[in-house]
Amino acid sequence: MTVHFPFQNSYAALPDNFFARVAPTPVAAPRLVKLNRPLAVELGLDPVQLETPEGAEILAGKTVPVGADPIAMAYAGHQFGNFVPQLGDGRAILLGEVIDRNGVRRDIQLKGSGPTPFSRRGDGRAALGPVLREYIVSEAMHALGIPTTRSLAAVITGEQVYRETAVPGAVLTRVATSHIRVGTFQYFAARRDTEAVRRLADHVIARHYPELVGIERPYHALLAAVIGRQAALVARWLDIGFIHGVMNTDNTSVSGETIDYGPCAFMDAYDPATVFSSIDEMGRYAFANQPRIALWNLTRLAECLLPLFSDDQPQAIKDAEAALDGFAEAFTTAYQTGLRRKLGLFTAHDDDPALAQALLEAMASGPADFTLTFRRLGEAAADGNDAQVRALFQDPTGLDEWMPRWRQRLAQEPQTAAERRTAMHAVNPAFIPRNHRIEAVISAAINNDFGPFEELLTVLANPYQDQPAHVAYAEPPQPQERVLQTFCGT
Repeated sequence: MTVHFPFQNSYAALPDNFFARVAPTPVAAPRLVKLNRPLAVELGLDPVQLETPEGAEILAGKTVPVGADPIAMAYAGHQFGNFVPQLGDGRAILLGEVIDRNGVRRDIQLKGSGPTPFSRRGDGRAALGPVLREYIVSEAMHALGIPTTRSLAAVITGEQVYRETAVPGAVLTRVATSHIRVGTFQYFAARRDTEAVRRLADHVIARHYPELVGIERPYHALLAAVIGRQAALVARWLDIGFIHGVMNTDNTSVSGETIDYGPCAFMDAYDPATVFSSIDEMGRYAFANQPRIALWNLTRLAECLLPLFSDDQPQAIKDAEAALDGFAEAFTTAYQTGLRRKLGLFTAHDDDPALAQALLEAMASGPADFTLTFRRLGEAAADGNDAQVRALFQDPTGLDEWMPRWRQRLAQEPQTAAERRTAMHAVNPAFIPRNHRIEAVISAAINNDFGPFEELLTVLANPYQDQPAHVAYAEPPQPQERVLQTFCGT
């Protein structure tokens, strides 16, 4: 039985300066830890074949499948505000692209598959812990309905990698609508290669925004479209309590998908200044800063596109600024719409943003768990009992002042209590990939116990459903279980 990938390779057909051709480095003894069977079927792949030893070798990079054209993509990026003119895929290799069952072109990439010309003296490998973290969080984000890269498989390599200590090596097979980033545009703009910027922009339009092909001023429209998708994406992050942790321009996808799950995390107790990433010492990418940083990153994209806008630089800048001015309204509209839905509000009133903000302030002063507060509000909206929400607050003073305002606002809505509860539970998850659960999974897996990993994935696959058998997974950590820092996988 031969594993078949119906590869196409449109990005590898671009000029050679867009990437480096490089094969994955073979590993000693690959063993499949997890195959995402539903995703495999969606991609038009045979999960039975992928679960064979041959499939494991391909998913670990030991064997290159027929039709693949392995490349490491070139890109630059601002990392914590500092520009690095050459980054690129230092431990990831794009095998090729497939057209999925819905007609969407998607990349299949191996992450942790060995050094490339962009590795900057790194080993190009990935440790098991970061691979499992990305698998768990990316698939949880998909189940939550947030645009994201996906995880097709996790494979143990049979080799050790060396970070602070020796740990098991692993490879993640990542799926994305593309791996093109703001930093990809910056790579060519930094070299003043306007023709390459134009070629890349045309490729992005054809692949991600085909409705823009052939229109007047397509590059202006491209910038506006990327701004719109990023505004909507970051609004969804805030509505769900997600902190990316490393919002560099090279980690900002032009497709509008969440990409590069390094020191990412979900908040437990609500605090807008929350930072988990061990490398974000100044809080640049704190929870509440994410909209501002998204706009900053988009401004860098706009700079790259200026030569395509007009030969008249002042006019080009004016056009870019006009597009960027649209971010605030797009983000605010998406964010406030999300908050209204979380509060069980079906219509828009002028004072709704103030009502939502008052709850967030009460949660911060409480403090109270972000996810469970919203989830239990759904119950309170249905049964009129505030006790379960109130029990989440160490100091419920702010909540006690807020609840009558909320109930007065609910009284202006026509829905029944049952309808409101159903609607609120559809947007307020009971289950998120909490940090302490992920760390427990990783600790068990390093000791070759993948049972907790499988169970956590099962729970997170249905985040909006009550799961009485798994109610413990909804609970925030005990003080001794709290995870205060998360780490990049490099």
